[in-house]
Order: sequence, then C-alpha cells, then structure tokens
Amino acid sequence: MASQDELRILQRIAQGIERLGPQPEPKLDVKSADAYLWEAERKTLLSMERTHYLDLALLQGINDARDLLLANTLQFAKGYSANNALLWGARGMGKSSLIKAVHAHINRTIPGSLALIEIHREDISTLPHLLHMLRGWVIRRFILFCDDLSFDEADSSYKSLKAALEGGIEGRPDHVLFYATSNRRHLMPREMMENESSTAINPGEAVEEKVSLSDRFGLWLGFHACSQETYLSIVETYAHHFNLSMATEALRKEALQWAAARGARSGRVAWQFIQDLAGKMGKKI
Repeated sequence: MASQDELRILQRIAQGIERLGPQPEPKLDVKSADAYLWEAERKTLLSMERTHYLDLALLQGINDARDLLLANTLQFAKGYSANNALLWGARGMGKSSLIKAVHAHINRTIPGSLALIEIHREDISTLPHLLHMLRGWVIRRFILFCDDLSFDEADSSYKSLKAALEGGIEGRPDHVLFYATSNRRHLMPREMMENESSTAINPGEAVEEKVSLSDRFGLWLGFHACSQETYLSIVETYAHHFNLSMATEALRKEALQWAAARGARSGRVAWQFIQDLAGKMGKKI
C-alpha cells in the first residue's frame, strides 16, 4: 500500500500531466458585449467593453458609401439577406470608421442585434476555425471585420478567405457577414497579379484566381481622396460637434496649414487637426 507521501507525489504528477494536455476552450457568453477581438492563438474571443467610434453623422464626404453599407447591415440585422462588403480606396477616408459607426448605430436602433468581431490580417488563416465556432451561436448575428486586408506574394492565406466566404463544404453561416477594408481593390498588389500572369501557362486563369477573391464580396464601396472643400467641411463638422469655438476663416486657414504640413487631405488628417486644436483649447474629446 502506498504511503501518504507517495500518494501526494502521484497526485502532483497527475496534475502536471493534466496541465500539459490540451485545455478546453473557455466558455463565452456571446451576448456579454457588442464587440470582440478574435485571439487566434487561444482560439477564443476577447470581449471589448469599450470601443471607439464616431457618430455616423460626423462622417462627411462618403454619403453614398455610408447609405449603402447602412442599408446592407440593417437588412442583415433584421434577419434578411445581405452581402459581404469590401471597402477599398484612399487611406484615411473613413473606411474602418464607417464600419464601426454603422455597427454602433444599428445596435442603438436594434439593441444587441449585432456583434462585431475584429480579426487581424495575419490571422486570416484561422478564419475557418472561427466560422466553425460561430456556426453554433445562432442566438446572435455577427459581422467579422478585418482592417487593412491585403495579400503579398507567396501568401496563400487568401485561399482560406475565399473558401470561408462562399466556397468550402460548410460555407458561410447565414448569421455571419464579413466586412473588410483595403487600399487595394482586388486585395493583391498589381505587380503580383502581373507576375503571375506572365509566368503562368494560362495567364488569364492566373489573374482570374486573384480577382475571384474580391468577387466574393457582393458589395464594393470605393473611397477616393477628398477635395479641399470636402476636407474643410469635415473639419467644420467636427469643430461644431465638439464645441470648438473659432472664427470660420481662422479655422479653415489653420486646417489647410495642418494638411499642407502633412502633404495630404483626408478624414484622418481632419481628425488629427481637431485633436490638436481641442488640446490647445484645453479640451478633451
């Protein structure tokens, strides 16, 4: 018969072996928050108690894209058919801000209807696993959001995305949509597509393979560099909303100087200017 000391040693060994084994996935209440971050290494969702978003009315110069994405997302929130969406184009023109603003707006209109899950670009290869998890959580509708999505040469993870969006045996669950932003319309650099075209046995098929990824998005929304007047309109809208009292002429002059120093005009540059202006006025926004 083993002694007490021997039993304790055996118990510690058993506990050590148990810790080395695969750990069960932590249970998650998918109604505990409206936004989550996909942690690929742990294969779980991290709830985000606080998310930063701008009010939908503050996003100027992108009215058509705003209306189309809002309508598509509202259809989805109500349980109707809707499309995956690709927001592509100029940097800093509010692509990711629009997705977050639409999500927040609809959840205020229909509380708790949508959960936003952000998945990092480098974790796209784990998308099938995430979709498999979400398949069993039909109590809520989910928008998967990937910011600044693009693929470089020798990166084959785009195939996982293609299969997850529409292909594959399981297909995309009806209660899940995929929204992505990118600076590239077809998600691939032009030189990558041209190289594949020049070296392939059938150049047309090589290009078609790359283009077919963006075709999986039923809704394409283009964002273009803004004009000077649009930029100033964005600045003035922010200043009015955050009660930054300043003469219009002086506000426009400083905003243009700020843009000239950065060599660009965009919604992001306008927001950075407003942040700086608010700080100089002793305000926090």
